[in-house]
Amino acid sequence: MFERSAVDWLREWRQRPNHKPLVLRGARQVGKTTLVNAFAKDYEVYLTLNLEKSTDRQLFESDLSIDEIVTSIYLLNGKARRDVSTLLFIDEIQNSPKAVALLRYFYEEVSGIDVIAAGSLLENLIDKHISFPVGRVEYMAVRPCSFYEFLGALGHHELQQAQKQGKIPLPLHSQVMHLFRVFTLVGGMPEIVSHYAEHQDIVALRHIYESLLTGYRDDVEKYADNSMRNIIRHILNVGWVYAAQRITFSNFGNSLYRSRDMGEAFRTLEKTMLLELAYPVSLTELPLLPEPKRAPKLLWLDTGLVNYVGGIQKELSAASDISDVWVGRIAEQIVGQELLGSDNVFSHRRYFWVNGTGSEAEVDFVFQMEDRLIPIEVKSGNNAHLRSLHRFMDKAPHDIAVRFWAEPFSVDSVTTPSGKSFRLFNLPYYYAGSLETLLRG
Repeated sequence: MFERSAVDWLREWRQRPNHKPLVLRGARQVGKTTLVNAFAKDYEVYLTLNLEKSTDRQLFESDLSIDEIVTSIYLLNGKARRDVSTLLFIDEIQNSPKAVALLRYFYEEVSGIDVIAAGSLLENLIDKHISFPVGRVEYMAVRPCSFYEFLGALGHHELQQAQKQGKIPLPLHSQVMHLFRVFTLVGGMPEIVSHYAEHQDIVALRHIYESLLTGYRDDVEKYADNSMRNIIRHILNVGWVYAAQRITFSNFGNSLYRSRDMGEAFRTLEKTMLLELAYPVSLTELPLLPEPKRAPKLLWLDTGLVNYVGGIQKELSAASDISDVWVGRIAEQIVGQELLGSDNVFSHRRYFWVNGTGSEAEVDFVFQMEDRLIPIEVKSGNNAHLRSLHRFMDKAPHDIAVRFWAEPFSVDSVTTPSGKSFRLFNLPYYYAGSLETLLRG
């Protein structure tokens, strides 16, 4: 199995003084357990609990003191309690609300043990059936693999570092663009990436896509009541083809469901981190003020799943430019995925820009860099017009804008029709996950 970048985030967490128990948050099958198992190699002692097992769960359901619980955990793992670096991983923690409540005592009363917790469907249960102790735990998002990780999985370690630093040599541009198109095609789900890296066979991935999708659909029984299940199934059956589109809840996907019910179903799925409803902003400077009453843009967990369900794998594999596929929406989906996948901060979300009420001007994404809000366009088809970007820059208090495209890196000096000059960073798609590095450079 290839190494995930999130291991570095875990190492940073470990090094912070007085770090708190860490809760991993992310959709099912994004590799949370595998990630912790890899990180555990940094420790002398690795303790694990799976609270789907009644024996493990019973530790927290009894009236044992926290010290007695810790001693029992060592015994269950067949390990002696020693004063050495120790990691405790509590998996499927959603099965015991008492275990969740006791996390605070691992922080307040137990020293020398780092604690990580995770669980299936955890997102939908938070604030509904379980509540994590406020101020006593930290959170980290685990997302699908980025292009950087994809390169590492395929063994392209020199290209991997060059991509991260924004220093792909011009003669290698076509090769890296080809690899990015393959990444866009197969997606970033860890099992998919691992299988493709070993076999280099896209057709052979079909059974894994089917397994992932079936698992997500089966989960409906676990996180929705009877009145909501059919609506969520409808979204999971037809919603993939609306990737990177602005949507309305009323009659979504040619259904007869009401806006209120459909909105609740989408918000339930959003908690599972299978999708995100990205809302627009109309300002060109901070603070970010999303407008939830306006139509959001639907962004899915992973572009590989979108391609598979949408039946566009063949079209994408033959395309010379990913923006020529599906009217540019796949390019927008993967750029959005890379923008979010470049870090593991749970609170990070994606936004786009609209030019006030009644205007058709729209910029695909906005990216916060320090005190600036950077507009991002994803080139759609052969249309290179940047009218919406010009309108944004006319109002912006800075002079930086970004366009992602299939051509090599360049920086243009552009003047809007109103006379404002700004720098347009034209970045190859494969730099979407390295955006801040390039802008700072």
